[in-house]
Amino acid sequence: MSRAFVFPGQGSQEVGMGLALSEAFPAARLVFEEVDDALEVRLSKIMFEGPLEELILTQNAQPALMAVSMAVIRVLEEEGGKKVSEMAAFVAGHSLGEYSALAAAGALPLAETARLLQTRAEAMQAAVPVGQGAMAAILGLSIEDVEAVSADAAKDQVCDVANDNSDGQVVVSGDAEAVERAVEVAKERGARKAMMLTVSAPFHCSLLDPAADVMTYALATASMSVPNPPVVANVTAAPVSDPDDIRNLLVEQVTSRVRWRECVLAMRDLGVDELCEIGSGKVLTGLVRRIDREISGRAIGNPADIEEFLATL
Repeated sequence: MSRAFVFPGQGSQEVGMGLALSEAFPAARLVFEEVDDALEVRLSKIMFEGPLEELILTQNAQPALMAVSMAVIRVLEEEGGKKVSEMAAFVAGHSLGEYSALAAAGALPLAETARLLQTRAEAMQAAVPVGQGAMAAILGLSIEDVEAVSADAAKDQVCDVANDNSDGQVVVSGDAEAVERAVEVAKERGARKAMMLTVSAPFHCSLLDPAADVMTYALATASMSVPNPPVVANVTAAPVSDPDDIRNLLVEQVTSRVRWRECVLAMRDLGVDELCEIGSGKVLTGLVRRIDREISGRAIGNPADIEEFLATL
């Protein structure tokens, strides 16, 4: 069996995440303490106790999700006595999850990953005035159909495909008026469902160019090593190991489509037949079933999941 570790993106956060890990494993506690110290914020308190309104703020949600994923990774390594590279042939992450994947593969130090994600979140939030941008999920149309919908809805505004999550689940992003038009056009063209999403910014579209500029500088000075195992990048849906290439792709990722469906298929074609979702929630595990039922998926996010997984090694 060839396995990949995959890491969730924004939307998988929930109050209480990481608490059971922290109570059960000293290695997990140390991760949360290191992230708190790096950000100079009691992020773990917000994660464990809420309130939800604070946790869902982009600048909290992004490093918090990474922290839970890394807590699971540290526990797996300590309890299993194996490195990530001995447990997985590839790593990949959905949007911010790509940073978690890089940290898990040893390409980025934990504290630096937390600070990069905080910078990324603040830059994304600041790039577009609140209310000016929007995102919408379109269900039941092919990626090609949604590309056509986006092009027709744009009308001199921005309406980009932001996430190609699975067959029939695509997210568009851009100017609020254009995205609203896309919802109506998609319904007219037979979408099973098309709905506006509650988000704080229009992620993964060209409106976020100012945030990409911020990340160009932030990543240029980051300590980046060769990941082991390689990371399958959101932007190219292909494995990457060169640190300079990774930096460039992370900058591009801010405004580019998350090619998640293609990432999963690329890993399948590279021989992967099991995807383990590391961290909070089961969003990616659900997507795997819709992308290719031949690939098995499991979520590893709490002590029971860890125990069950380690028994298979």
